[in-house]
Formats: sequence, C-alpha cells, structure tokens
Amino acid sequence: MSKKELKTNAMRILDRMNIPYEYQTYECENFEDGIATADQLSLPHEEVYKTLVTQAKSGSHYVFVIPIEKEIDFKKAAKVVGEKSLEMIPLKNLTAITGYVRGGCTAIGMKKQFPTVIQEDAKQLEKLYVSGGKLGMQLRLSPEDLKTASRAVYGDVIRKEEK
Repeated sequence: MSKKELKTNAMRILDRMNIPYEYQTYECENFEDGIATADQLSLPHEEVYKTLVTQAKSGSHYVFVIPIEKEIDFKKAAKVVGEKSLEMIPLKNLTAITGYVRGGCTAIGMKKQFPTVIQEDAKQLEKLYVSGGKLGMQLRLSPEDLKTASRAVYGDVIRKEEK
C-alpha cells in the first residue's frame, strides 16, 4: 500500500457530495498562469477555467470561474451579481479571504461560501478543468457538478473579442 493519497478540501467536498471527478497532479514550482498549466498538461485551453475573486465597494466578495484565455468584464460581472462595480481583490489578501493560494484557488470549499458565477459558455462542455485547491493539482468534472459543488449560477461575465 502506498502512502495515503493527499486529498484537498475541494476533493473532500466532492467526495462527500458523491460528485464524480478526476484529478491530476503536476510539478509546479512557480505558478505562471492557467495557460502555462494547460500547456504543461497538454489540456485544451477551452476546457480549462480559472477562478477569480473580486470585491465590491460594499465589501462583499464574488467568485467568477471563466476560461483561462478570457478576461473578466467587470461591468457585466457586477450587473450579474447586482453590484455597481467590482475589482479584483489584492493578491496579498487571497489566502486570508479564500484559504487558497494563487494558482491553487478553486470555487469549491473556500473559507466562506461567496456568491459564485460560472461563465455560461461552460454549459456547452462535457467536462472542464479547474484548480484542485492547491498548486500542482487540476480537477476535471462536469460544469453542472462544479455548479452544484460551488453553489454557483451561470452568467455572461467575460469580455467579447472585438472583430
């Protein structure tokens, strides 16, 4: 028997909810970004999503799960969550607010349950990849299962490309 498998908080939550998922680990000394991670693991970019944590002037925090190659549209995102404006939280506050580090942040199992929005395009995917809750781990699950586990809603929160 090998050493005990290391489960992240996100994995324990998925297990408790009987939500099927796959995971893979990888070497990650210095996290660059989701695109570099996808390339390292040979994952299709359109199936890999990043987790962004924002705050409103009210002090409320909101979580957005969007494709790694896309940018959040703060106006659209604010409208979806009923705020006037949003901005990214300072990176130095990420761990204190979520319990996760940059590159290991996932919408599942943060210190507190924040309103969470998954980019609506995810509905078209059979499976997607998100961080597993620590550096060097990716989870693969269905968008609906991610929505259930993170108590999220779908919304259109990304910038559209100018043609």
